[in-house]
Amino acid sequence: MEFNGILNIIIERAKGKKQRIVLPEAQDVRILEAAKVCSEKDIADIILIGDRDTIISDCNKNNIDLDFSKVTIENPLASNNKEKYINAFYELRKAKGISIEDATNILKDNVYFGTMMVKLNDADGLVSGAVHSTADTLRPALQIIKGKPGIKTISSFILVETENKDLGEDGVLVFSDCGLIEFPTEDELVEIVKASRKSFRSLVQKEEKIALLSYSTKGSAKSEAINKLGRVLEIVKQENDAIVIDGELQLDAAIIPEVAKLKAPDSKVAGHANILIFPELEAGNIGYKLVQRFGNALTLGPITQGLAKPINDLSRGCSAKDVVGAIAITCVQAQEENN
Repeated sequence: MEFNGILNIIIERAKGKKQRIVLPEAQDVRILEAAKVCSEKDIADIILIGDRDTIISDCNKNNIDLDFSKVTIENPLASNNKEKYINAFYELRKAKGISIEDATNILKDNVYFGTMMVKLNDADGLVSGAVHSTADTLRPALQIIKGKPGIKTISSFILVETENKDLGEDGVLVFSDCGLIEFPTEDELVEIVKASRKSFRSLVQKEEKIALLSYSTKGSAKSEAINKLGRVLEIVKQENDAIVIDGELQLDAAIIPEVAKLKAPDSKVAGHANILIFPELEAGNIGYKLVQRFGNALTLGPITQGLAKPINDLSRGCSAKDVVGAIAITCVQAQEENN
């Protein structure tokens, strides 16, 4: 498995200070393959959730030569930490009517168990979603980990790298939100903009150029949806005039200089955008999958932004390489949280 471009850069950063990453879907071959790569290349200290004998059998069946001396295996049904996690979860959720018996049953779930490991600092981050839906991956995180202080909106982004280096930042872009907020309000879009800027600067380490995407460019159409983006732009600039942002912009005007010269000649973002903010989840999710499948672009995520500790989602159509990428990003996020 070879890594190039932005993914290789992020992997090297992950290696700089290894983090403990939980993978609760050890029943999936892609997860086991990713665990092998991460342990061999010293990207992360991997914790697999599941039954040890079953995991070993699955590796043997699929010719995955995983060195079990380099990974940790935790079984929710037999872990020495089971009671600690059950009691801690009960204390967190008892105000919601959860009983100890409820907590015991809930913590049999691999994702909940792994999320409690992160909560209690027995792990630094978690990656799931190869088998579980986004809801099943992130529900435990929203209940247990919750948002960072001052964060009003938990959102997500896709890190995209295309072979066309003229697009975005040498071919790298962030798409937001593609995984969580179905119909973001004005305030939620403002929060998505700010979180995406921080994520881009953290992972790509370049200055942002943020485009608020629409079917209209600079008033070429009229509607309340377009007025909404205008208000979002105004709020963002009022809060921080240093943020490089413009909108509303059609996709071609946002990323193609020749189109930008015709449609938005005075824009500092048009033609050069490296962060694309979608007006709603449906557009964002369809957009990144089009780029992935038609454009053969690398797409990593959805990566969560705004949580107190990194819990990240995978597309159920992900490859083992995508899983390694998500693990590396989670490591970098954890490094920043632990500084």
